[in-house]
This record gives sequence, structure tokens and C-alpha cells, in this order.
Amino acid sequence: MPNSATAQRPLSEKTMLVVVAIFAALEGYDLACYGVTVPSMLADRSLGADPATAGTVGSLVAVGMMIGAGLAGAAIGRLGPRRLLLTGAGAFSAGMLACAVAPGFAVFGAARLLVGVGLGVVLPTLTAYVADLSEPGRRSRNVGLMMSGYALGALLAPLLGAVVLPNASWHWIYVIGAAPALVLLPVAARILPESPVHADRAARPAARRNDLFGLRPLLAPGTRTVTLLFWVASFCGLLLVFGISTWLPTIMRNSGYSLGSALLQTAAMWVGAGLGMIAGGRIADGIGIKPVVSTAFLVGSVSLIAMSTRPALVLLFLLMFVSGLGFIGSQVMTNAFIVNRYPEDVRGAGIGWALSVGRLGAILGPSMGGWILSSQVDVEWNFYLFAIPGLIGATAAALVPVVRAARATAPVAAEGTG
Repeated sequence: MPNSATAQRPLSEKTMLVVVAIFAALEGYDLACYGVTVPSMLADRSLGADPATAGTVGSLVAVGMMIGAGLAGAAIGRLGPRRLLLTGAGAFSAGMLACAVAPGFAVFGAARLLVGVGLGVVLPTLTAYVADLSEPGRRSRNVGLMMSGYALGALLAPLLGAVVLPNASWHWIYVIGAAPALVLLPVAARILPESPVHADRAARPAARRNDLFGLRPLLAPGTRTVTLLFWVASFCGLLLVFGISTWLPTIMRNSGYSLGSALLQTAAMWVGAGLGMIAGGRIADGIGIKPVVSTAFLVGSVSLIAMSTRPALVLLFLLMFVSGLGFIGSQVMTNAFIVNRYPEDVRGAGIGWALSVGRLGAILGPSMGGWILSSQVDVEWNFYLFAIPGLIGATAAALVPVVRAARATAPVAAEGTG
């Protein structure tokens, strides 16, 4: 833990990582459960859902996340990551409960919008919080470990779906997502300390008043190019995460696989994502994070193209595993890239605004998948069109300029050339 500031409560790094990983697991589950339940909801005639409206609802989550991430970027310097984390987690848990009891698809969509706002607040806040409480040489590792909880939660969704959905209503998938918050939120409120970076910043109220939205340092000369490239990379990464996670089970069913097989393939993808986050974070702390991000984007694109050939089942599961490492791991490593590149006093705003702008990609992804599935084009085009953003994301990450030596006093300089 950093020595430069004293936490309000003593907390070991291991305990901190366990708690934040549970928050991330809830976020991953809540994101992935929609894609898992889409086939069952389309079959539930009482909802009146079709592929086009299901894609729209998937995009509503991303709209909420865009709003939530923007709120986090603007407010984290004033309220602190701890308060925002608890508030956001409460919001998405309430939204999940509303999804479980929604009487129709319109109400369900409104509930998913609330879920999205909460998720949008939590993810950038959680990433900045972990970076604030980590030693500079362990930030990427700790972000990767935290986000492995995200992958575990997302993995749990298709596994539970494979067990629950053949015999019970899709409503239970959302009940399971809401329940853990009843225990987690009181525990986290008691044991998590405030960020030392926020404590230092709180002593400079004039700085907070002069930058209402937290954008001024991000768009200043010398930082603007880095910010814009991060926004492009986040756009591409979130388009992939949301588009694929929403439609992958349906795409695989349309390719001739059973629902159970499609859900297990989705689970293999999230296993790859989780292992990729852990390994990627450790490698990034050793060799620099830029090549890790670019390589992950490229691996995801190549895997998607290979899946379009409808390979043998064993090879398909391997490709699912690798694609999770690539297009989901690339977004997580992009987040770690962001909090390592910016100076500590703007990293919260940096990750918040990058994810807010990136949510435009998250909005486009589910709608694009729904449009493709509603058209009569061959199923292979689902894979081709989702591979293109991976190539763009790899290019954007590779173009992020190195940190200037003149800024060696900033924590970000510890990352070297990345």
C-alpha cells in the first residue's frame, strides 16, 4: 500500500483486492446476464421482445453506463471514489431487483437503464480506487486481479444460465444478481478506507471549483492527444465487450449450436478473459502496458475471424477462450493503461471520461449485433464486423505517445515507455 498517505482505516492489500474484486464480480455478472437471458426472453411471448427491441434494451444499459461514467469523471474529485463506489453499487443492485420483477419489456428496459448508470459509476471509480491504493509498480497487476473478479462474475452468469434456464424462469438470473449487495455494501462501507489521493485533493478546494467537469487537464496541450487516443481505444473495446457479450449465445445458436452449448462457449470466453486479465497485468508491470493492450486487441480480432469458419467444437472452445483474453482483456488493460498514464490527481477523471466516451461504442455494439441478426446476411458477418473495431483499438493503443522524461515526478512516469 502507498506510504505517501495514511488511510482512514488500516487495510491490507489482500483484503482490499478481495473486496474490490467482489464489486467487480457483481458488475461482470450484471453485464453478462442480459446476453444469457436474451434467448429466453425472446421465447417469452408475454414480454413482446424481438431481436431489434432486445438490441435496443442492450444499448440502454450502455447509455446508462455512459451517463454514470461521465458522472464519475466529473464527481470523483469532489466526492471521492469510496462514496461513489458505494452509491453506484447500490444503484445497479436496485436496478437488478427491478429487472427481476418487471411486468413487461418496457419496464425491464427502464430498469436496465438504472443498472447501466450504477455500473457506469462503479467501473471507473473502482479502477481509480485500486490505482490510488496501489504501489506504482503494482498498479497494472492489481487492476488485472481486481478485474479478474469481473470475469468471474461474467463467467458465473452463463454457468448459472445453463443450470437454471432449462427448468426455471429467466427472472431468477436477475434475483441472483441483486441479492449479494445486501451483504457486500454494509461490509464495504465499514472496512474500505478513503483514497489517499482524494484526501490530498480535498485539501485544495479551489482546484475542484475551477474544473467543474474534470476535463480541463485531460484536454490541455501535451495531454490532449493521449486523451483522444484513449477515447478511441475505449470506444472500440466497449463496442466489442457489449456487442459480443449481448449476442454471442444467440449468434452461436444461429450457427447451429444448442443453447446449453452456446452458454458453455460463452463461459469459456470469460475464463479466457479472467486469466488474460491476471496474466496481462503481471506482464504489463514488467514490460510496459502498451504492447500488452495492442496485442490483446489483435488476438481478439484474429480469434473472431477464425470462429467465422465454424471450426470443430474443441477448436471452437479454444478460440472462445482466446477471444475472451483478447477483446475483453484488451478493454481491461486499456483501463489499466489509462490509470498508469495520467498523473494521480487526474486519473479518476481520466478513466471516468474515457469510459463515458467509450460507452458510445457500447451503445453501438448491441444495436449493431441486433441489426445484423435481423437482416438476412450470413452469420459469418457477425464475426467480421466485430473484428474491425479490434484492429482500430490496437492501432489507437499503439499510437499513445510515451511519457516525457520531464514529467518524471508524476507517478505515471514509473511505467516507463509502456
